Amino acid sequence: MKAGRPEKLIEATVPRKRARMALPPQETGWRRLDAPSVAAILFLIFVITAFPLLKGSGRPLDTWGNLTRFVGGFLPPDLTIWQPTLAALWETLQMAALATFFGVTFSILFSALAARSLSPGWVVVPIRLTLNAIRTIPSLIWALIAVAVVGANPLAGVVGLTFYSIGYLGKFFSEAFESVDLEAAKGLRAIGASRFQTFQYGLWPTARPIIWSYSLWMFEYNIRSASIVGYVGAGGLGLQLLRYQEFNQWERFATVLLCIFLVVTLLDFISGRLRRRYVERSQGAAS
Repeated sequence: MKAGRPEKLIEATVPRKRARMALPPQETGWRRLDAPSVAAILFLIFVITAFPLLKGSGRPLDTWGNLTRFVGGFLPPDLTIWQPTLAALWETLQMAALATFFGVTFSILFSALAARSLSPGWVVVPIRLTLNAIRTIPSLIWALIAVAVVGANPLAGVVGLTFYSIGYLGKFFSEAFESVDLEAAKGLRAIGASRFQTFQYGLWPTARPIIWSYSLWMFEYNIRSASIVGYVGAGGLGLQLLRYQEFNQWERFATVLLCIFLVVTLLDFISGRLRRRYVERSQGAAS
């Protein structure tokens, strides 16, 4: 009995040693850092170095008093201007809808050319550089350029917002196409489908929910932007905001802002319900 105990101990300890030896080595120190971690650390360092900007002018100011006096000028809103405000709002919605429509249409083409999984590198690089250049220019500057070209009218707002939409939607759509599984598309190509048929039946059904979501987001953004481009003469509610600001009519200014807030909130509610119903229908079809 006593002679058998050491053998049992050896048999019991050998598997444990082998199990410990089979464990992967634990990385320590800087080897644990991956690209997202390094990016987060660099961002935090950048934020820390930017804190001196919070000191402001350094002069003693009655911040709370200034804020209350300024906000007090907005209250109560002057609702007597609801008729011209609704007319300008309708024009703003039309500008946003047209800009979103043209932006989505052209962005689908540009995004297909900018997707590495769909186009060769000699096409992808110049298209992506073009989209980067478009995104570099703010929407208000695009509207200012459009005013210089087509004059001070709502058309300038549509043109400016269309270019701005192409810059962002082209990037988002290309990333959506790159995230799609290409096995179905490759299978269609193998049985002789054309490039258009491969895109229509192999890529578009999977990328469509993402494109739909981004398009709704862009429409919401264009409504807000269309409310501002009037500052440079591109029509919409911006013209009213500029006029009321110049004459310090802040109670009327507040009415326009309230109108924009209600429209954006309503649109956010509707788009949210549309997204949920679309997802539920897609899941039901898949099951």
